Amino acid sequence: MKVLIVGYGNMGKTYANSFISSRFIKPEDIFVLVRNENFTTAESSIPKANFSHIPNEKISDFDIVILAVKPQDFEVLAKSIKPFLKDSQILFSVMAGITISKLESQLSCSKVVRSMPNIPTQIGMGMTVFTASANVDRKELFIIQNLINTTGKSVYVENEKLIDAATAISGSGPAYVFYFMQSMIKAAVDLGFNESEAELLVNQTFMGSVAIQNSYSLSNEQWIAKVASKGGTTERALHVFEKGVLERTIIDAVKAANDRALELGS
Repeated sequence: MKVLIVGYGNMGKTYANSFISSRFIKPEDIFVLVRNENFTTAESSIPKANFSHIPNEKISDFDIVILAVKPQDFEVLAKSIKPFLKDSQILFSVMAGITISKLESQLSCSKVVRSMPNIPTQIGMGMTVFTASANVDRKELFIIQNLINTTGKSVYVENEKLIDAATAISGSGPAYVFYFMQSMIKAAVDLGFNESEAELLVNQTFMGSVAIQNSYSLSNEQWIAKVASKGGTTERALHVFEKGVLERTIIDAVKAANDRALELGS
């Protein structure tokens, strides 16, 4: 199986490295199309000859074409590669907001997989939600899911609208976590810890909380109750969250991200 990765930013590199490290695809069977002709391949185990910056008829040789460019670059990209694509190829998109119908119409291909990964894919801890057009058969879906799972975990959905929802939840989600962590670090510094101590306190608290939550079959509400004893410090903090309508703010923020994902695809 030969794979072409179009775009070699964070996601393009992540897929290439994950495929190679998992031994799912050999380095010599991975090809890359980049925009910059001065692109350096020094840190890649992919052969230098497998990199190109000019779309050509060789694009039709690949079983899977991964579209890993920014959504705002899609219009220009589509015009440059469309003449060389075949309908038998699987197009695998990681572009936020670009719908299956838009991919089909602008690239004249019927086998399309649309996905939404997140940044922890870079360390094999990613979460990817994906869906596919009707012409992608069960065997092809299995192959695609195996490719995705080299970067973490995945969920297949039949309803394409859930891809935009996944963009707002798991795609953007790490930034929400980092925002909350940074706020806690600032609070720790205000209370007297130095910066490195504050970061250690917060980072380990998040890591430990996720680990213990995954270790037992308790709901988040049950865990909150375990930590928040009546009349204690945690309960006081939770009252401030409730007074500030933090839960509603988070829900509204996620919905705003979902609205933007829909705008990108319109």
